[in-house]
Amino acid sequence: MKITPMKRLLFALIGLFTALSFSSCGYNTMVSKDENVKAKWAQVENAYQRRADLIPNLVATVKGAAQHEESTLTAVVEARAKATSVTVNPDDLSEEAIAKFQQSQDALSQSIGRLLVSVEAYPDLKANSNFQELQAQLEGTENRIAVERRAYNEAVQDYNTTVRSFPNNIIAGIFGFKPKGTFQAAAGSDKAPTVSF
Repeated sequence: MKITPMKRLLFALIGLFTALSFSSCGYNTMVSKDENVKAKWAQVENAYQRRADLIPNLVATVKGAAQHEESTLTAVVEARAKATSVTVNPDDLSEEAIAKFQQSQDALSQSIGRLLVSVEAYPDLKANSNFQELQAQLEGTENRIAVERRAYNEAVQDYNTTVRSFPNNIIAGIFGFKPKGTFQAAAGSDKAPTVSF
């Protein structure tokens, strides 16, 4: 079968029309926003990794001054191990995957909080310059985590709005773009903590 110049022109026009329709249908926008979400997720993981890297130094510093806080130190080490073992594939940032990751990180946050509270009983440790520096780095890291989580949630909101809006939702369904999960507030964080002296 011979292809005539007219058929070639017709095929070229169909190809051009198809390319233009895909570029204007939002596919490239969804790819761009998906990559942005993955980049923000990498920054979240980076901030959590920084915290995980600080914990051994913090535990070693506290261990030297507070030998009878062994159970608290063990809880921190175990929580760190669990938190670093839970990973999320950037291609599967579903609500369930994010919730599982967040749960392990929240458990680590709680154990660090208990450790820092137990340190109050050791004035020598509180005055230790290494401990003060580690505590300041940990506080700074917690702030970084909050900033990166917020940036991630904003990128996910932008992405989810795009893939769920008409007519993008049709193209998203065809090419497998699914809504992604966000970080949620920890259970009970809506209630102010009770402070007693």
